[in-house]
Amino acid sequence: MKLKTGALLLAIFCSSILLAQQKEQGTVINEVQMYVSPDLNSQKLARATRGRDVPLVMERTKIGEHTWAHVLIVVDVNRDAETTRQISGWVPSNVVISTATPNGDQIIFGEAVDSENQAELRGGRRHAAEDAMRLYYRVYDYWPASPLAGEALWRAADIRWQLEKADESLRPSSQEMSPDMRTPIDDENMKLVMKKFPRTKWSDLAAYDMIDNKLCGSWKGETHCPEKESELYEKYAREHPQSPKVAEALFNAAWRQAALVQMYGAQHDKERDKARKKAMDLAQELAAKSAAGDPKLVDWKPRATELIYAMQQGIPTYTAEPDRK
Repeated sequence: MKLKTGALLLAIFCSSILLAQQKEQGTVINEVQMYVSPDLNSQKLARATRGRDVPLVMERTKIGEHTWAHVLIVVDVNRDAETTRQISGWVPSNVVISTATPNGDQIIFGEAVDSENQAELRGGRRHAAEDAMRLYYRVYDYWPASPLAGEALWRAADIRWQLEKADESLRPSSQEMSPDMRTPIDDENMKLVMKKFPRTKWSDLAAYDMIDNKLCGSWKGETHCPEKESELYEKYAREHPQSPKVAEALFNAAWRQAALVQMYGAQHDKERDKARKKAMDLAQELAAKSAAGDPKLVDWKPRATELIYAMQQGIPTYTAEPDRK
């Protein structure tokens, strides 16, 4: 009896796995109206926006000149407030890109790029950044083995990070000197990138973004802020030598050491001389690496050279509060 029960449970388990694998899932690549039935004259239910999750495509059917998809889909209740609900209804089939669509991952990724470009245009489509974020995530979510999955997850995480970073900068707490005194940017998706795609450029980029949560909101003339930040950026450059951000990290470390030269002033000759030497060493390292022709570094040589010149000539590189380099 126990053997029969075990065999039955195993069969049910295997069937559920097979069903999950066969289930057609995906997203919509255009904003689309949902209907109660596959008829443009039927009752309208809601509008589904780009990149919203379609956890189930129940059926597809052609009626006259139109092909329809009966879907379960996440829709916006209040897009500005990011509230959603899940409903079922009919939508034109051509906007539903699913796991059954040939090259579906590439199609969705392409639409995500278009949406991201729209977000960067002055007067571009409203909420285009959020659309791109969701579309990129769908590529990773439903095509985890795709060659585009790592980049897609990174781009989704980065867009969310930049949006939250912009929101955080508007809060009074953003000017707090200690990072512990402000609400950190949610790093869950960045950690997911690092977990799922370790030792890749995408995990390197995620680690760089996460430095934001460790930076001072304002230096307030205190030297421990640029000291700590310079250490963070140099540590990143040493631990992620292949990162596309290695040159930027080296420059940020050098620039903060240059700022310390002015902040220490004449009263702290020893610390000032130490900071000057560190700034020069880092900037010269960056210039030398850039001269070697590494495409990740070459564009930073002029900035490193200018910083070296400023240090040699005693030209101030820091005035009051830093713009984030």
